[in-house]
Order: sequence, then structure tokens, then C-alpha cells
Amino acid sequence: MAASPELRRATDRHFSLLAANVKMSNRDYGKLIALAEARVPDIFMAIEVDQAWIDALDDGLGKNYEHRVDVPLDNGYGLCLMSKLPLSEVEVRELVTEEVPSIRARVHLPVGEDFRLYVVHPEPPVIEHDTKGRDSEIALVGIEAEKDPLPAVVSGDLNDVAWSTTTRRFQRLSGLLDPRVGRGMYNTFSATMPWMRWPLDHLFHDPQFRLLEMDRLDKIGSDHFPMWFVLAMAETEAAESDPEETDPEEEREAKNMIKEERKRDRDPIGSDWEDEEN
Repeated sequence: MAASPELRRATDRHFSLLAANVKMSNRDYGKLIALAEARVPDIFMAIEVDQAWIDALDDGLGKNYEHRVDVPLDNGYGLCLMSKLPLSEVEVRELVTEEVPSIRARVHLPVGEDFRLYVVHPEPPVIEHDTKGRDSEIALVGIEAEKDPLPAVVSGDLNDVAWSTTTRRFQRLSGLLDPRVGRGMYNTFSATMPWMRWPLDHLFHDPQFRLLEMDRLDKIGSDHFPMWFVLAMAETEAAESDPEETDPEEEREAKNMIKEERKRDRDPIGSDWEDEEN
């Protein structure tokens, strides 16, 4: 549903978000910093950050963002969240697999209303391993978002395409909408191989939000393109955008999968892929 002219003018209900998978071994920090300085997002999130990336982003952008969540890791699963908007109820959690974190926070808009932000980066699919870790984390976030009393926004590199069984189940479990529908693919991976590109970096939002802008941004030296979003929180849900509903059995099956996956003792998939000495 398109935003009304009144909602477009109500800037105290708007927020912008720049999301980037930086590729940890990419050391061209300046490209992403320059992009963020040009766009000036209210919320900036970076995925696959280690301490060197955290330090560079702090030097380049830290002065512009009062609210920060830094989760530097050397395994390709580090996260950085910077926000001009106040954050509260901030949690960094390993939802399913150890050393695969996600961020959950309450974001306060100037209008006086709040929403829940989930920053996620589940494991990638690989031939020699099943996808239950990825699928479990995506399903769990969907279940949480649906039960959350606040309207939710889920953003990150889901390592999955929008039309897959896993992501369609996530939408049924969460009730969240995909702003790409009817607007295009916005393929974000691979930035280095134009003949092989899929939409892996996503944002899903509660029907109470309206999309104002969405854009795939320029290359930053990563194998992913960054994404840009501007959303507005309306006073009511978009009536004609009802997501597909799930059934209790599907939720039970998802919870059983999550329970079983949490019992597995293993390292995160691809945790050694970005070792610079390799």
C-alpha cells in the first residue's frame, strides 16, 4: 500500500535504514563510511564486522550516532548497529547456534511510538550441511515478531531468497510484509559476479508500516550490495496487504525444529571462510 501524502509529510513517523553486509576481509572501510555519510540514515547496520571494522566505523561515523550496539567477531557473524533514534530493551542473543548472534531492540520514533527491530544474520546454506540452523533462526524470529506487542521490522542477510520455503514460512509465522513484492528483485548477492545474483539481504515489516523508499546502493568492496529503506509508521495496518496466515501445526513443527537444532554441538557454518591468512 502506498503511503498517503499526509503520512509522507509526517516526518516524525519516518525512519531510514542503511543495511550492509561488509564481507569481513574487505578492508575498504572508506566506501561504506562515505555512503553512510552521504545518505545519513537514522539507523545504520553492518554485518560480518570484526574489531577492525568496528574501530573504522567508530572513527568515521561514531560521532553521528548516540546509540550503539557492537558485536565484533572474527568468525564472519559480527554485527554493528548505530542509531540516531533512541534504543531501549537492547538484547544480543545467540538464538539457535553458538557464536551466531542477533540483535533485538526497541526503537523510539519522534512521534512517541515505538517499534521492535530485529537484526539477523543466520548461517548460509552449504552442500555438505543441512540448513536447519538457518531455518530455525529465521522461524524463531518470525514467531517472536508475531507475538511481540510492538510492530516489528526484521532486517539482515538472511542467506535465503524471498520465494523459498523457509522465507515463505517465516512470513506466515511473523505476519510481516516483503516490500519487494510488486517492486522488483533488488538482488544483493553477488556484487562481484553479475551473472549470479539473488536477493539475500532483506527487510520485512509489520503491515502498520508504509514503504517510502527502497534502493540497492553502490558497491562497497563487499560481495553484497548495501540496501536503503525509508519507512513510515501509519496509525493503522494496510488493509489490502494481509499476509498469508500460518496454522498451529506449522508453528509446532517449527518449534520442534528449533528445539532439536539447539541441541547440536557444532561450530557455525563458514566460521573460517574469512580468515585473512588463508
